[in-house]
Amino acid sequence: MLGLRFNDCNRFLFSIVLKDCYLKMASFFRMKLPKIVIEGCNLQDADFTETNLTTATFSNCDLAMATFDNTILEGADLRTAYNYTIDPERNRLKKAKFSQSGLGGLLSKYQIVID
Repeated sequence: MLGLRFNDCNRFLFSIVLKDCYLKMASFFRMKLPKIVIEGCNLQDADFTETNLTTATFSNCDLAMATFDNTILEGADLRTAYNYTIDPERNRLKKAKFSQSGLGGLLSKYQIVID
């Protein structure tokens, strides 16, 4: 689905399972999604601005051009996610898990070379 706005859904008892989904340009703006497990999804250009993703798991997800701004990713697992760019100064990342291959997505704003 292209451009789906989950943030417009009624949040009362809201629950979602995301597995092998095409969710390009989806919006999760200001949602509370702690412990969500997202598997094998294309989340290119998705908006996670001000979203609570505490202990979320992004398993084999493409996060190219996804927006993370003032997002809570504490304890989140992004070890198998790829193509993300996340600014550690603008997001809460305490105890979040990343792979070595994903470090470039955390440091890209500093324009440093990682070999």
